[in-house]
Amino acid sequence: MHIAILSALPTATSGWGRYSRDLITALARRGVQITLLTSADAPASIDLPVTAYHRVLPSSIPLPRAAGLRMLLARLNVARLTASCQVIHATAEPYAISAPLHKPLVVTAHGTYIPKTLHWRFVGGRFRAAYERATIISVSSYTERQVRAALPTLRPIVIPNGVDAQRYQQQVALPPRQGPTLVAVGALKARKGFHIVAQTMKAIRQAIPDARAVFIGDDSDAGYRQQIVDILARDRTTDAVTITGRLPDEALLGWYQAADVFVLPALNVDGKFEGFGLVYLEASAAGVPVIGTLDCGAEDAIRDGETGYLVPQNDPAAVAAAAIRLLRDASLRERMGAAGRAFADQHTWDHIAAQVIDLYQRQ
Repeated sequence: MHIAILSALPTATSGWGRYSRDLITALARRGVQITLLTSADAPASIDLPVTAYHRVLPSSIPLPRAAGLRMLLARLNVARLTASCQVIHATAEPYAISAPLHKPLVVTAHGTYIPKTLHWRFVGGRFRAAYERATIISVSSYTERQVRAALPTLRPIVIPNGVDAQRYQQQVALPPRQGPTLVAVGALKARKGFHIVAQTMKAIRQAIPDARAVFIGDDSDAGYRQQIVDILARDRTTDAVTITGRLPDEALLGWYQAADVFVLPALNVDGKFEGFGLVYLEASAAGVPVIGTLDCGAEDAIRDGETGYLVPQNDPAAVAAAAIRLLRDASLRERMGAAGRAFADQHTWDHIAAQVIDLYQRQ
């Protein structure tokens, strides 16, 4: 089988990119031939098992001005380069209107972009038509509900994100710890809820004086970073939190394995939400109990009471209570960590690729 993937830059620097990279690798292991089309600002070569590689799409990270029109204008090029492909798969929603009309189309809905693109100026109707003719993969039940709310005629198929479970279980050098440790991973922005974790540290420190938190991820949003710093200064917990910025993969893996608890209390902000939360699954693969929030994709990534806890959004007291309970109870952490590893083992990319291939074959 020969398919085309229309992808954001397939690297670990974005959720779109990580999904595309890992799915391509798993599909290729199962014998699928892949033509990869990505943005013109991508590197000249890429270390992925693809049959053909073309840098012809508009950038999607960040989205340029008139992004929708640029996506639409790419269609002729895409049609030419995918002539031998049986199925087109847009792994980033904005590329759905770049797909030629005469080919079967699969679109992965990660989060907010299907509802959002329906309202893009000049091309909202084009997106509606593309989604209505496509088979939609939703990465979580919550995302599926949001897609159906935006387009009630659609019947998305839920296929969750996968994880390279063995990678998160391999032993690496651990970073130095200074006490019971919470780890949060993701781009530092309000939707990820880092400020909520910052607000919990006063209560957590009162219960466990040497507890600390490590925030890992792109911290280029200076205003939001300062908001976190100001919360810690107000609560006199500045020494309780380390903000590392983005880390290399091996260093990140070390922190996953060094953590006692993983916490990311995601929020729904201005129509944006956590579509799945792959980081929860990565932490589970590493054997770490996780804390996430209700009313978002984390509901599919966490088994409440089994691999971790789901708490209400925007509720620092609930986050603190869950964290304190886990930090105080080593046997509970061990039990939830083991359940998390088993859960992650059921969501490897090989399992996910098999479901996606079955979907391709039914087009």
